[in-house]
Amino acid sequence: MASSRTRRSAKSAAAKPLPAAAMPPRVGEQIARLRAERRMTLDDLSRAAGVSKSMLSEIERDKANPTIAVAWRLTNALSVSLDYLFAPPKIPEAIAVSGPHDIPTLSGHEGKYQLCVWGPIELAGKFEWYELLLQPGGVLVSNAHEPGTREHLTVLQGTIEIEVTGATKRLKAAETARYAADESHAIRNAGKTEAKALLVVIHG
Repeated sequence: MASSRTRRSAKSAAAKPLPAAAMPPRVGEQIARLRAERRMTLDDLSRAAGVSKSMLSEIERDKANPTIAVAWRLTNALSVSLDYLFAPPKIPEAIAVSGPHDIPTLSGHEGKYQLCVWGPIELAGKFEWYELLLQPGGVLVSNAHEPGTREHLTVLQGTIEIEVTGATKRLKAAETARYAADESHAIRNAGKTEAKALLVVIHG
């Protein structure tokens, strides 16, 4: 029979938290971030990877762990290596600073728009924000996001037109549009000069 000292030692060891380096990678967060950076919906990634939408949703919320085969399909669809997905988490800094070269930027067809991804990895798929630059004639067209998702767009410069389910609104600098993003929607430059906006996405 184990002594009380042995039992106390075992209990203390069990309660001791694992160091950051020993924690498993947050694969779901990585996948959600990569999908958001590529402006892909759950349906888009599900079709591209051949993984069911329900399974993908469970993985992104860290409620299920993908098999190596599923992870390989997802990384192929997201154009990253399998090693990248399972990279160990970094120890968080007291104040983390990101420079211009650390911010992913997506460019649209013929450079008509640029989308700078300002939101951090851990919030991808939950709460995201972007800086959107639209050249004259530029348009960002998005498929429907998850049910309940909403977008908030504040025009910083120029004139921008929002189109959602047949309704259209034109905004000028300092005006904000708030709208449902679980339907297909479009953001276009309605002026003759470059337009700039802050785009916040709150997922349902």
